[in-house]
Amino acid sequence: MGDRADACAMLTGVETRSVSPVFVGRADELTALTDALARAHAGEPQALLIGGEAGVGKTRLIEEFVDAACARDAFVALGGCVEIGADGLPFAPFSAALRSLRRRLPGELAAAADGQEGELARLLPELGDIGSHEPYNEDSTARLFELTVRLLERLAADRTIVLVLEDLHWADASTRHLLAYLFRTLRRGRIVVVASYRADDIHRRHPLRPLLAELDRLRSIRRIELPRFTRTEVRRQLTGILAAEPDAALVDQIFDRSDGNAFFVEELVVSREAGCVSPALSDSLRDLLLVRVEALPDDAQRVARIVAEGGSTVEYALLAAVSRLAEDDLIEALRAAVGANILLAVPDGDGYRFRHSLVREAVSDDLLPGERSRLNRRYAEALEADPALVRADERATRLASYWYKAHDAARALPAVLRAAVATRERCAYAEQLRLLERAMELWDDVPDDVRSSLRPMDYAEAYPPCGCDPETTPLRYLDLLAEAAVAARLCGERERALKIVKMAMRLLGGEDGGDRDPLREAWFWTERSRIMSGLGRSDGWAEIATAQELVKGLPPSAVHAAVLTVAAGWGMLHQPGPESLASAERAVEYARLVRAEPIELGARLTLGSLMVAAGDPEGGLAAMYEVRDRTAALGLLHESARAHVNLASSLEALGRSREALEVAEAGLTMARSRGLLDSQGWIRANLAESQFSLGLWDETQRAGEWLEYAGQGARPRGSAALRLAQLAVARGELATAAAQLAVARQCYGTQDPMPQYTLPMSEIELLLAAAAGRIADVRAELAGAAERGFPPGTQRYGWPLVLAAVTAEADARGLPAAAEGRPEALALIRRCVRSLATAAPVWQAYSLHVSAELGRAEDRMSAERWAETVTAYEAVERPYQLAVARQRLADALLAEGGRREEAAALLRESHATAVALGARPLREDVELLAARGRLSLTAPDAAPAAGTDEDTFGLTPREHGVLRLVAAGRTNRQIAEELFISPKTASVHVSNILAKLGVSGRGEAAALAHRLRLLES
Repeated sequence: MGDRADACAMLTGVETRSVSPVFVGRADELTALTDALARAHAGEPQALLIGGEAGVGKTRLIEEFVDAACARDAFVALGGCVEIGADGLPFAPFSAALRSLRRRLPGELAAAADGQEGELARLLPELGDIGSHEPYNEDSTARLFELTVRLLERLAADRTIVLVLEDLHWADASTRHLLAYLFRTLRRGRIVVVASYRADDIHRRHPLRPLLAELDRLRSIRRIELPRFTRTEVRRQLTGILAAEPDAALVDQIFDRSDGNAFFVEELVVSREAGCVSPALSDSLRDLLLVRVEALPDDAQRVARIVAEGGSTVEYALLAAVSRLAEDDLIEALRAAVGANILLAVPDGDGYRFRHSLVREAVSDDLLPGERSRLNRRYAEALEADPALVRADERATRLASYWYKAHDAARALPAVLRAAVATRERCAYAEQLRLLERAMELWDDVPDDVRSSLRPMDYAEAYPPCGCDPETTPLRYLDLLAEAAVAARLCGERERALKIVKMAMRLLGGEDGGDRDPLREAWFWTERSRIMSGLGRSDGWAEIATAQELVKGLPPSAVHAAVLTVAAGWGMLHQPGPESLASAERAVEYARLVRAEPIELGARLTLGSLMVAAGDPEGGLAAMYEVRDRTAALGLLHESARAHVNLASSLEALGRSREALEVAEAGLTMARSRGLLDSQGWIRANLAESQFSLGLWDETQRAGEWLEYAGQGARPRGSAALRLAQLAVARGELATAAAQLAVARQCYGTQDPMPQYTLPMSEIELLLAAAAGRIADVRAELAGAAERGFPPGTQRYGWPLVLAAVTAEADARGLPAAAEGRPEALALIRRCVRSLATAAPVWQAYSLHVSAELGRAEDRMSAERWAETVTAYEAVERPYQLAVARQRLADALLAEGGRREEAAALLRESHATAVALGARPLREDVELLAARGRLSLTAPDAAPAAGTDEDTFGLTPREHGVLRLVAAGRTNRQIAEELFISPKTASVHVSNILAKLGVSGRGEAAALAHRLRLLES
């Protein structure tokens, strides 16, 4: 290492001339960057994108900004995307930037990464060994991204950091995804993130294009587009380069030929000064860029060609091994190339790169086909002979790229497979997929003896234990397909994953007549189920059923256990019952037999949830607590987070919301500390449900808004929308509720209905219909839900739905529009009640509540029944439902006569709860009832003045008569005929009534009159 640094240090004093010492133009752009630096220094993170064509001056602008940042004591970390990223070198710019920060802030970075070194080593291997022991899943990448953002936020907590990521047009998919995540979630710290890209490379199908479109929608990101120089700016640039004022003819000539491109201006001037440009020279870009390279000595040209093919940067020792020049000759060649400003020594003194990528591309394109293959072979041979020539995190991918470009399939295939394993270990699934697809491309070109010597180096989840010994069984093409299918699913390319799975199925036993292999077929069918569900094309059950048929009767295996676990999990979410319970029990048994503990723990967790739904709450909860503790001990983070999710959900299903809240908060703490953002979404969704039940509505609002913003998947965002809609209905914000319900429906889709989503959506739809007086729609919604059924364990969703329906019927009692179909509607409600379990105290309270509302709907108001309901709710933490029951009990007491003080006390308690929750409809109902009963809501001993008309809302006797006819469904003309008044007078009376009652329509007036019994004698 010391020799390499010394060799590079020898060239640091070489004189170069082509860069203008004067920074030309870009005043507005530089001001935007320095303003962002000032805002970041004040604690407001900043993100900027700099775009422009190749050579327009992006790097020079960034250099000026970096100088300004350093002058203000900011810590600058630079990272550039490397072109080899297309071959699977993931996170290259982030790794380089973090490496830079580690050199400058070693102690601070170590403290910021404390406890997460194993995960962050995927980006920065110098932090230690990669430490996760769990199977890779969709959460792995999100966890890495979250920890990376948190690391940067901690570093920038008390110092200003400038993170510069250049050449995004070469970025690998993992880098693009991490950058998008960083831009979306960075909310704290004194940090500026600047990213640049070559705009003229971003064609319609360029992979960066969707990211740019996504970032355009983020208000927190500023885009800076660099135009070409004007003629005046070109003249100033020439003045800086020549150190003298150029004549007008030269300015015109250079401006016309460069078209204002700053780099072309420099190349034209330097070539002209060196006598390399003649009037007859072609204007083609390639000729312009090659002319100065071809003026170098032969050895320097040779070195330039070697560097051009080695990648964005080539280490000195690797360059020496490939060039095979004597050290003195190599140094002289490098001195000539650096002196001509063709090559530059990289900042860390360990290698060389082209000053501008355009020159490197021109030199590389000028290589002959055989010459290119030969150079790549030399690179590969040198790297195999001495792996220490490059960094360990780059070694596998670069070796795979060199052998592939050397057109040596036999040497390339093993290297590509090793690189695929390395990228998978870094959670760079998109790059893993591309490498596996390259292996699939090479497969048929590799001799049989080489293929037979290959062994599976990585496994796709439960795929490998199919009765094969990996030590003796050769790698099969199907193994590549299995790995590629999982990689495609994990990186979000589900369409590609589906194509790969279908290809595997054809090979296994269909169209291509392959040998049947039921275990592998079952595995691929299970994988297909996940993909189809993820694509929103089906609920995945048909595929799971096929997999179950394939493993039926086979000896226990990990694949068999995994299939049963997936089937049980599907049943838990869609159709919990005896069959799902039996699948979960067999999955646990089979996983134990084959000692597949991760699968066993997943199956036990599902089994615990199903036991709770089946009526064994204590046994089920105990099983889930055991899984939570065991997964935490084994470091199975994803399964541990899932245990917190399922535990909180099961406790909420039992009405034990306080315990559910505690479990969810503990899970949230764990998920935050380990960067499990996706799991945070699921846990927060359960947390919000328990908070709503406990009357913590402001906390529910905050949790829902967090999920709206940061939820990783559609379903957690759908849960957020559901909870916010539920909250909005209870607070009387009906337009907001309808909008959130629409969001929830969009998030959940229509192809994979689950009771935990469909029943709450039906409840909200029903509540909205009831609020609008659409009783027919209320009945239709309940009928649809009843037809779908209430599977075991869904009483937490069924009881609120049935309660909303019977409340709507009770409120509509006496309305003509509600009369038709009313007996059938009440009969349906009773059938629904009989199908819902009441095993937990909270659902017993709901059952009493529904029964009491049925009495109100049938004009059998019973204070005794409402008293029972209040008592039941007092034993469980359901403040909103308790407040409603107290209001109903007060109403019943007033109707029966006497017990006014008791009614007043109940109304005051109900009113206090409604005010605290912000439940406007309930508050108004309480206030209206108190007014009608002439009861004080503030002073227990105060009595309203005698003779007030609060109980009649100030309605005159004539208006009482009109209100009766409005409630009976009469039109203004019919009212006029019956009361012997004019239609205009009738209209005036109706308007006055609506104003006094504080309602917006005749239907609401009628409903309120019936509910408050304003029409009684």
